[in-house]
Amino acid sequence: MKTSQISALRSLSPAERHKKACEVTGIEACHAQNLSAHPALAIETADAMIENVIGTFELPLGVATNFLINNKDYLIPMAVEEPSVVAAASYMAKLVRKDGGFTASTTAPIMRGQLQILGLEDLEEAQLNLLEHKDSLIAKANEQDKVLCSIGGGCQDLEVHLFADTAIGPMAVLHLLVDVRDAMGANAVNSMAEYIAADVEKITGGEVRLRILSNLADRRLASASLRVSSTTLKTDTFSGDRVAQGIVEAGAFAAVDPYRAATHNKGIMNGVDPVVLVTGNDWRAIEAGAHAYASQNGRYTSLTDWRIDNEGWLCGKIEMPMALGIVGGATKTHPAAAAALEMMRIESATELAEVAVTVGLAQNMAALRALSTEGIQRGHMALHARNIAINAGAIGDQIQEVAEQLVKEGNVTADRARKLLQ
Repeated sequence: MKTSQISALRSLSPAERHKKACEVTGIEACHAQNLSAHPALAIETADAMIENVIGTFELPLGVATNFLINNKDYLIPMAVEEPSVVAAASYMAKLVRKDGGFTASTTAPIMRGQLQILGLEDLEEAQLNLLEHKDSLIAKANEQDKVLCSIGGGCQDLEVHLFADTAIGPMAVLHLLVDVRDAMGANAVNSMAEYIAADVEKITGGEVRLRILSNLADRRLASASLRVSSTTLKTDTFSGDRVAQGIVEAGAFAAVDPYRAATHNKGIMNGVDPVVLVTGNDWRAIEAGAHAYASQNGRYTSLTDWRIDNEGWLCGKIEMPMALGIVGGATKTHPAAAAALEMMRIESATELAEVAVTVGLAQNMAALRALSTEGIQRGHMALHARNIAINAGAIGDQIQEVAEQLVKEGNVTADRARKLLQ
């Protein structure tokens, strides 16, 4: 790809934007059409994906521009219904790009499989016995998925967690730690857990009940960071130092107050979820993991950290679980998901995780910048005005005309839109 910077993209028609995005990324024509206005998901394919299918449901598909991650340009497709998300992420990426772009990294793609063991007379003895049979249990688990093992994945380790006092009595939980490579990993991990259940019962003398993957993927983390100068941050109204200080102060609020942290992290997921969704991944699993990770120290807090370094530059960092796959599931079944991966030129699940977490950081920066300066509503409502106009009955050129007048008056309401139409 030449560059993810595309000037005046907003002024083009949807068809022209589609053409430009495909030209810039070099996506093949047969895949490009799956990201166009034509339905990519055939009803026959949808019928095979879930039960009781009666149709398909669409969301707006936009592209976030300007992203430079680990010195690689990305034009990032995002499926989302909320106004301002794509624009905000793109603008923050433009600012960060001036000072070198984003840096992102991931840990190994390790997922946890859990086996709940009940009916144990001595928890510590059961733990000791399981650990003594560690090697044989790992080998047994890996028998179940020789293909995964052949490409460098497979069960790597195990842990035993004890719960002496629960509502149903003592409980031990065996964790399988599985490297799932480029898969999300649910099927592989669940199959391994079920495959070794009988062996676990023989070793412990207990009864294995639940055998299931955990969505708290705390061994499969993605992180991203940025560093921006005050010169880059300055606006017509605020100095760069004031903008940076405002972002740090807003971040500190989310760090200590769970009520603010919930909305703060929701803003992060405004960036993450659209990337997860458009690539056919399980956004609910990502949400669950993110919020559980934000509570890992017994108190719900922010997923990002903001500070000003010794040189006066704004520094932002995010870390969160990111269990994404590029093989299997809807990622391969849904034509648009495959096309989205091609548009980003994604080569591995870890790379996709780095892109998703980076968009989350950019979105968080955009929200904190707006909140700590002119307020969140000014920019958001300007973009929301088109939706208000449509809901009021505007069509064609009326949509933009009514929206512009709503913004000009500072009265973005359905009642005013209806009056303008009249």
